[in-house]
Parts: sequence; C-alpha cells; structure tokens
Amino acid sequence: MAEILPRTIFLERQRSDTWWIEPVLVLLGLGAFIVYATWAAFQGDHYYTVSYLSPFYSPLIYVKSGVAGSAPLWHSLLGEWPSWWPSYLPASPAFLILMFPGLFRFTCYYYRGAYYKAFAATPPGCAVGAVPQKNYKGETFLLIFQNLHRYALYVAIIYLFILTADAVASFIYEGTLGFGVGTLVLLLNPVFLGLYTLGCHSLRHLVGGRKDCFSCAGSGPINGVYRKVSWMNRHHKLFAWVSLIWVGLSDAYVRLVSMGIITDWNTWGI
Repeated sequence: MAEILPRTIFLERQRSDTWWIEPVLVLLGLGAFIVYATWAAFQGDHYYTVSYLSPFYSPLIYVKSGVAGSAPLWHSLLGEWPSWWPSYLPASPAFLILMFPGLFRFTCYYYRGAYYKAFAATPPGCAVGAVPQKNYKGETFLLIFQNLHRYALYVAIIYLFILTADAVASFIYEGTLGFGVGTLVLLLNPVFLGLYTLGCHSLRHLVGGRKDCFSCAGSGPINGVYRKVSWMNRHHKLFAWVSLIWVGLSDAYVRLVSMGIITDWNTWGI
C-alpha cells in the first residue's frame, strides 16, 4: 500500500506523470481570456459592424453616439449613454452586461475545479500537495458565493435567447436579407454556449436530480430530458472551453471587421 504523503507539503506527490500540464494550460487559457475580455470591455468601440453585434456588448442597454464602430442609437434598449456614468470609466456597454455571464462561468462547477488548481493550487492536481492553509474555517465567503451558480443559470439561459436573436438579426442589413462570414460566427456562438449552459450540473439536478429514486421514473419525458442533459454534462469540460474560445473569437472578429483590418465576405457586397 502506497504511503500517504502529508497534504501540507506543497507539490509533494504520489504520481510520476506530467500532471502539471493541464493546470498550466488552464492558467494560460483562462488568463488570456480574462486579459482579452477586460481589454475589450474597456475599449467601448468597434463592437458593431454591418449587422453584427459583439456578444460582449449584447444586449445593448445604452449607446454612446459618435463612437467609432458603435451601434446605431435605435439598437439600444434605453437610448443615449446616461450622464450619471462615472467619468473614470469609459462609456462601454460591456460593463453593464459582462458581469452576468461572468458570474455563471466563475461559479461553474467545472471552472471552479479548474481555476482552484491553476490559480490557487488548492490543490494543483490529484494526489499533489496543496498550498498549506492555516485555520481552515469551512465554507466561508467564497464558497458561499459559489452557491449563486444555480441562480446565475437562469440568467445564462436568458442570454441564449438574446444571442440567438442577435444571430438572426445578422441575416438582415438595411432591410436586405443576406449572410456573411460574421453571420456564421454569430450563429455558432449561441449553439456552443447552449451546449455548455444546458449541460450545467445545476440544470441536470433541476430536471431530474431531485428525485429520490430516479431509476424508478421509467422512460417518460422527464427521464428523456435528463438523459439529454446528462450527455451534455458528460462533455461539460469540452463545451466550456469551446464556448469560451468562440465567444472571444466572435468579439475579435466583429472588432477586426469594424476596424477595417479584415474584410467580411458577405452577400451584401460591403
């Protein structure tokens, strides 16, 4: 029987494989996305072009007129940018909405395990010594905060409808039906996000996990929904990364087209 190593010795381990590769990749991947998303949110411009709206800026609550690459005023829900906005923050619509999908991802069961390992090393891997902790007090502030995930799920589902509406709207430019590469980019975005969101552990519990004896439920419609959610849940890690990368690429694509760095191929001839 293998000797059990003290958990208080950081990085001491009972394994000889390259366990560190995954947490390093997570650190680089999540770190890169956080840096890019923060940078993109602070820009406040070049988030709209042709009929494409960046998912980082949807839904548009306010619009500041006269900004390069901004959406037309009619696209906003509440009109012109408000005067009460703090002067030390740029007039970026992304600040008003990114917190909500961000909350869903931050409290996601998969991401929690991923960033605990990669950023906090608690522990950095299975059978690997964690950063020593003193005076462990159980489920304190951050762990209690994570319980918001079940409520963030409802907001994330609403966002799927909003981003789907954006994808449908991208087929129409100045009243003319058509499509472009940006249309495909925005169309795939809610698909990937849907696979990630609808495979959520909280949704799986909601549609079937509350039963004391789920196998006793037979093969009815609830059982069928549960099995479909369970299939997506089994691939939750894959869909989490694909959707994260794609939503970042969607913003980057709209931004680059708006700035004139790349040209969008489309049937409107723009």
